[in-house]
Amino acid sequence: MSHRPITEDDLHGYVDRVLEPERQAEVAAYLNDHPDVAKRVAAFTGQRELLRAAIAPVAEEPLPAALNLSRIIEQRRARQPSFVRWAAAALVLLSIGGIGGWSMHGALQASPGGLAALGQEAAASYSVYAPDRVRPVEVRASDSAELVQWVSERLHRPVKAPDLTMSGYRLMGGRIVASPHGPAAMFMYDDDRGSRIVVLIRAMSSADQNAPMTPQSQGDVGGFAWAEDGLGYSLMGRAAPQSLRPVADEVRRQSRPI
Repeated sequence: MSHRPITEDDLHGYVDRVLEPERQAEVAAYLNDHPDVAKRVAAFTGQRELLRAAIAPVAEEPLPAALNLSRIIEQRRARQPSFVRWAAAALVLLSIGGIGGWSMHGALQASPGGLAALGQEAAASYSVYAPDRVRPVEVRASDSAELVQWVSERLHRPVKAPDLTMSGYRLMGGRIVASPHGPAAMFMYDDDRGSRIVVLIRAMSSADQNAPMTPQSQGDVGGFAWAEDGLGYSLMGRAAPQSLRPVADEVRRQSRPI
């Protein structure tokens, strides 16, 4: 059995059943030891099976006569509107039928952009990893130099782990997490009471290179997100917004070039 860490990509591949048998077994063992993650993966697996069952009758239907090539050529102008509508619907159904688990879950929801998407991704990372008392991070703070090098290479940008000791939070470590917008660096911190926060950093689209700090929330997880010089930052936790704002300000101050 390998010692490669279990990533978000592995979880997605596990749900979609595209992993090699050995890796599939490793993910299964990981889920046995992490019930919170297993519960989330089980929900997506259930959605995958329900959706496959729902579209099965449509997939088994024969192609309509309107798709006969000779009839299309003969009646192209007259039948083009209905054909286009049917073809578009067929493509959607085929796409849904071929996508499972996490990918399908994302396809069925409106995908936000900009800071809203970044805030959701940070909240999701917090919800998955912050409650984990066994392995919340892949690389611990004692190996922070290795962690910073790893995330910087994956993001193709120099990234720093913010020092939040003056704000009352210690670096626990971090990991790379997958997002719909590419890899993201997640740094996790805790305080003397055991409360945890995460800072998520990833590249932003060309339209969101710079954006002012705005409040973000997802359920009982909240915080702030902003973008500077092409990188997006989001700090999330379960603390009160007024206590997280100064911490977010400190992260922003440290992320700016000197």
